[in-house]
Amino acid sequence: MSVDQKIEKDKAVRAPASVQPALPLEKKKREPTRRETVEAEVVEQPHTHIADDQPLEPSKSLAIADFSAPLGNPLEAFMRFAYGLGVPGSVLASPFRKPAKPRLLGTPQSPLAGERAAGVALRAGHFLVHGLKAPLSQVDMESSARLTPPFQRTIHGFTWLPDLAGCAPREQCVPVAQRILTRWLDANPQPAKGQAWSVENTGRRLLNWMVHAPLLLSGEDEALRLRTLGAMEDTARWLDRHVKSADDELGALAGWCGIVAAGLLLPDGRARLLFGEAGLIRALGDLASEDGGVLSRSPLAQMDAIALLIDLTACYAAMDRDPPQAVDTMMALLVPPLLALRHGDGGLGSWQGAGAVSAAQVSALIDASNIRARPGKDMRQWGYQRIGARKTVLQFDAAPPPRSKHARFGCASTLAFELSSGAHRIIVNCGGAEYAGGLTPVRIEQGLRATAAHSTLTLDDANSTAILIKGQIGKGVEEVDIARATIRQRDIGAVKLEASHDGYASRYGLLHRRILILRDDGEELRGEDLLVPQGKKGKRGKIGFAIRFHLGPGVEAGLSDDKRGVGLALPDGSYWQMRLGSDADDGEIEIEESLWIDAQGKPRPTQQIVICGLTSRGGGRFPWLLKKMG
Repeated sequence: MSVDQKIEKDKAVRAPASVQPALPLEKKKREPTRRETVEAEVVEQPHTHIADDQPLEPSKSLAIADFSAPLGNPLEAFMRFAYGLGVPGSVLASPFRKPAKPRLLGTPQSPLAGERAAGVALRAGHFLVHGLKAPLSQVDMESSARLTPPFQRTIHGFTWLPDLAGCAPREQCVPVAQRILTRWLDANPQPAKGQAWSVENTGRRLLNWMVHAPLLLSGEDEALRLRTLGAMEDTARWLDRHVKSADDELGALAGWCGIVAAGLLLPDGRARLLFGEAGLIRALGDLASEDGGVLSRSPLAQMDAIALLIDLTACYAAMDRDPPQAVDTMMALLVPPLLALRHGDGGLGSWQGAGAVSAAQVSALIDASNIRARPGKDMRQWGYQRIGARKTVLQFDAAPPPRSKHARFGCASTLAFELSSGAHRIIVNCGGAEYAGGLTPVRIEQGLRATAAHSTLTLDDANSTAILIKGQIGKGVEEVDIARATIRQRDIGAVKLEASHDGYASRYGLLHRRILILRDDGEELRGEDLLVPQGKKGKRGKIGFAIRFHLGPGVEAGLSDDKRGVGLALPDGSYWQMRLGSDADDGEIEIEESLWIDAQGKPRPTQQIVICGLTSRGGGRFPWLLKKMG
């Protein structure tokens, strides 16, 4: 069976050793927005973490600021109101003189560096997007062109500018930047419809134009310089009128960042700045849950939000001004959740459409943010749990998928987990749906978002939450119950996670409950997957189930003679073993093909352990043990 078919079709994996009695669970509803939660927390006893779990420096306690528009003085309030009604900024700034000539008032210096390889490819005449090269001369830059989402973002959002800026001295990059800019302006002579004029792409484009203006405005072509400045002003005016029609919170943030940057750096911008800062602060208030996780639950969206605020802060610094306090507060809130999804190799886990973002990319972003913080562990609002035990890191998805209005590449990944030991990933998710359109084929994008592409249980080859086209999701998991505790027996300690979801309840009358216990030395993970009947009477008959454990790159698997266990050889020479509990219900272990999307967006062939078979509609129990040997 091909890899593509594997992702579309759901088989299963099964596992060992029994676990202790269930704890009372805390209910996690399908509304990951800002709200009060029932915090029946169990305090963890301290245990050893890997290096990435150590605080970079003690972080201050943060509370959500009041993200409401600043009142200001009466004149500022009037200017903001009038500008929102459409009164030109030049009239409000200086009603008795001509509008100022177009120019930039400052030169931002962003600490964010792009990808050097992509910049070198641009100088050689190619866009390089998630590993796929496309000749500049063959890319259609019109707004109506049918481009895959990664290329839309790169071309219409001008996200290639940081890559080009960081690959060579400026004078060598200016001709390339201006050539691409000229082609884009020719293809899009005025604001119109299509992907080029989505609020998010327009906001990103304007912000990138401002931050990397030296690449676009240098040189001797005065006509192009004036044309570019005019395009900046036209784009800012378009955003003024359309920013409130953004598709989601991250798109709105990009739009407001573009408006604020224009208010800072273009002449007669005081009224626009007042208008933009009010909208920006409201957008920040809607962006994330109380623990700082963006509502799409995507690590890539989390990184995008941080990057936007870093570039915007650079625009403030260019004008020797301080950003609103809400910007600093939100930056400090966004970083700890991102750190929670780092593995031992420093890269990110594969969640909600993200691939395995590299350690270098994450470190560069965190360094540029200038935020020093601990990784979050119990991110109940964002929905991820993290346990760090010496060199072992466990990440667990303990929440429903994002609501459809927030989803970007929504995945049916509830109760999936990832596990790494040192620099090697043992259990992973396939990930990478957001990279589809580069080296990852678009045709498997929906499959990468399916439950079968994640290390969790599936029933009847069905997704726990419906996977729709264009990144959207349908009905399925509505509630997740979650409890976390520290347990200790004699001299051995462990952290226990117990969670359940109702994604299969309406169709099959069964809840999926998963229990994970990671020992403090990081060398043993006990797990148990249970199917619990919902209702007074269990249904008769059998139903197919599958529990999948997708293996990380370089992990070699061998099935034991009794077909109740699997040996796992890691690239560093260490050896782990998975065993299915002797008291598990019927099922058999298989080793099948899988794939994993790496940091460059390239699909890499891997294997997966699958426990599959038929189980009673009255419920089932599948304990398992994953342990380091020797």
